[in-house]
Amino acid sequence: MLVSDFDFPLPPDLIAERPAVPRDSARLLQYRAGEGIDPKDWVVRDLPLLLRPDDILVFNDTRVIPARLFGRRERGPSDVKVEALLLRPVGGRQWQAMVRPARRLRPGDVVAFDGDIRAEMIERSGDQLLFRFDRDDADLLLALEKVGAMPLPPYITAQRAADERDRADYQTMFAEKLGAIAAPTAGLHFTPELTERLKEIGIRFARVTLHVGAGTFLPVKVERIEDHRMHAEWGEVSAAAVEAIRAARAAGGRVIAIGTTSLRLLESAARQSGDLQPFTGETDIFITPGFDFRVADGLMTNFHLPKSTLVMLVAAFVGVEAQRAIYRHAVEQGFRFYSYGDTSLLFRQPSRQT
Repeated sequence: MLVSDFDFPLPPDLIAERPAVPRDSARLLQYRAGEGIDPKDWVVRDLPLLLRPDDILVFNDTRVIPARLFGRRERGPSDVKVEALLLRPVGGRQWQAMVRPARRLRPGDVVAFDGDIRAEMIERSGDQLLFRFDRDDADLLLALEKVGAMPLPPYITAQRAADERDRADYQTMFAEKLGAIAAPTAGLHFTPELTERLKEIGIRFARVTLHVGAGTFLPVKVERIEDHRMHAEWGEVSAAAVEAIRAARAAGGRVIAIGTTSLRLLESAARQSGDLQPFTGETDIFITPGFDFRVADGLMTNFHLPKSTLVMLVAAFVGVEAQRAIYRHAVEQGFRFYSYGDTSLLFRQPSRQT
């Protein structure tokens, strides 16, 4: 298939710059295979009406690093402003980073970042640079918590800079394990009050970890989707999470991935044997139409960029024509798009009888 098959018109005024307040007041579109798009105008706090006892919601508990730094290159008579997005540590105080303007840096250059953080540019690797910092990873992470900016997606930072409010807005209530450079945004809609109501009606919960990486920001630059390669991301599905999911299934519940990151990790953990198993390591799974889903019955996910890998994942989950209908409906009805936008609850097959 062609990347252009996943394009669609999106009015700029539908791109959300801030989340709904309160979080669970965001609108929710429901789709069930065999039934189509639910015409009711739901909101996230209605989830207890849309789920069944023993369904299990699987959340990504990664925590976003305030990984965007600003500084100046120190070389010669003229400094150069530098913006760096730290992607991942690689050992020896070194981090991979996406940098602007990358072409103005060469090996040996020193950048003085805010907070008295200094780093030497070591080498260039494709569209990324390698920096060696003046402190170990633990100290660098502490400094980032003070002076780093939240790594909001480009479609938001093109409109405004990240601010103090984003430090809370861009973390889910489940954020625990530090390591992501983007939030698992479907989880942003949940509140303690909503989760308590879900538990009261018998909904089960499980957590997995996928540290969302650079692939979230990078456009698909090929014409055929088969030629695209995903960046690897580190993830973990614990034995406890596997046990909880199996128990829910045995009780007749459905497995509902909260976000594409949870879904990608669950399906990665089931690739080798065909059944869900504990998993720790990197995954570069690319889910496109024709994918054989082994774990997830449902998916809660926000509305994504045209021609993105996430729209392709949605098309794989519900079918290409259904994805097009869902997105056409979302645009026509004024749903808010992207990380801070509204959400959808998608079921890829008719509900099983409990």
